[in-house]
Amino acid sequence: MRRVAVLGSTGSIGTSTLDVLGRHPDRFEVAALAAATNDQLLLEQCRQFRPAVAILESGEAAARLESALRAGRLPTVVRSGPDALAECASSADVDVVMAAIVGAAGLPSTLAAARAGKQVLLANKESLVVAGPLLVEAARAGGATLVPIDSEHNAIFQCMPPGIDTGRSVAGVRRILLTASGGPFLRTPLERMARATPDEACAHPRWRMGRKISVDSATLMNKGLELIEACVLFGMEPRDVEVVVHPQSIVHSLVEYVDGSILAQLGNPDMRTPIAHALGWPDRIASGVQSLDLVTAGRLDFEAPDGARFPALGLARSAAEAGGTAPAALNAANEVAVGAFLAGRLGFVEIPRVIEAVLERHRGRPAATLEEVLDTDRWARDLADSMLAGAAMAGA
Repeated sequence: MRRVAVLGSTGSIGTSTLDVLGRHPDRFEVAALAAATNDQLLLEQCRQFRPAVAILESGEAAARLESALRAGRLPTVVRSGPDALAECASSADVDVVMAAIVGAAGLPSTLAAARAGKQVLLANKESLVVAGPLLVEAARAGGATLVPIDSEHNAIFQCMPPGIDTGRSVAGVRRILLTASGGPFLRTPLERMARATPDEACAHPRWRMGRKISVDSATLMNKGLELIEACVLFGMEPRDVEVVVHPQSIVHSLVEYVDGSILAQLGNPDMRTPIAHALGWPDRIASGVQSLDLVTAGRLDFEAPDGARFPALGLARSAAEAGGTAPAALNAANEVAVGAFLAGRLGFVEIPRVIEAVLERHRGRPAATLEEVLDTDRWARDLADSMLAGAAMAGA
């Protein structure tokens, strides 16, 4: 029986994880659940899975949850705050940590799990983007296993030889090809994209995701972040990681070897597949996903991404090439810009412009410590916020 902590349990990845876990009560025990503010859904999850611990970022939400659990005579202990997350992730009562907290907020608990030698299921891409080398180093020092959850990186992981060492290049691999759906604006005229609304940007044609990552998919920044992740996870240079648009989202990524072989992982677009793979690894367990019918799928199309339509992808590649703290600045500026767009304070096509302006003022340095990474994160957020405030004042 493996004890699992699901950090980010009320998000799309978290709920999918619990769906898979619920199918295998003989293999897994839900030891802990954590969320930001959604105490109502977390309460329902606690009733179903009876975790020992439940954590909320919000103290007010934690108080409401604790009161409800007591009224229902449930024994789950309620805690709140980032320290509680890190303690949970490193607890001796946890074997597997699903790191699915969105944004840089998920970094400390992911690092704590790695240092404690857990099997870390990486759904928090910002941990790799912002502090990839630090995370890989922590995993090696703690004896942790890192298994990627992103459908693309999980596909790459499955196409690599068994026993790969995270962060080190694999002999015989020539390049990695990351597939991108192209999002909701793949065929939208450029002038129309300037008027795109948050709801339109979040209407992904293939995947059901949270609003922030849905916007990243619409700008293709998600693919840029994944490019940085792939370099860290698999020891690749940015020039050896390519992005191809594949609208059907059936081929989740490919690995090319020096002998000319290209291995691909295919499946229906459902996050329960990579989640089940990571939970069961190195075994295979049922995910609940319907089998892929290639005849019904009919065709698989691929094309190069349009740099004019998706400038965020080029910004991410530049940050990957610069290395050091540049990816942290990129990620922070993107989070601020996407948040402003979702709040109706920024136009869709202005998202990459804010990111580019922040990167132009960034002075790179090695990402040698967590403090340096977090300093860059705060600096980039403050700068992006000030730019947005200045733009608002100018338009007033």
